Amino acid sequence: MTQSTARIPTRTRTVRVPHMAASVPRMRRTIVQDLRSRDVPTDVVEEAEMVVSELLGNSVRHASPLADGTVRIHWQVKGGVVELDVTDGGGGTSPKPLQPSVYSVSGRGLRIVRSLAHEWGVLDEDRGCTVWVCLGGPSRRRRP
Repeated sequence: MTQSTARIPTRTRTVRVPHMAASVPRMRRTIVQDLRSRDVPTDVVEEAEMVVSELLGNSVRHASPLADGTVRIHWQVKGGVVELDVTDGGGGTSPKPLQPSVYSVSGRGLRIVRSLAHEWGVLDEDRGCTVWVCLGGPSRRRRP
């Protein structure tokens, strides 16, 4: 007799927010509430909160909105990993981590994202730009 294991469905969530700075704290609250309701570990919830803040903030500062004036935030929890992406209308350049000077007051957002993610990347497409991140999986900074 074989024992069958029911597959846990992957729930996805997509939110569109206005392309404005006031959307950042609203989105932070939304993602924290959603991930806590899914029993995601506290440290991963905190990482997702920081990452969505950095990515959405970068989008508002450096990119244009999607055609409808919004930025799209999409996430799912899959096998204990939070997969998160932020899509906007793109900017003049492709997002990449900078090497700011010691006294710079900005320019560290993608370096923060890179340090928290076990995987991340950028998809530049005709319709916009998506920065995607995977949190909560294997990482050099986490102990097994």
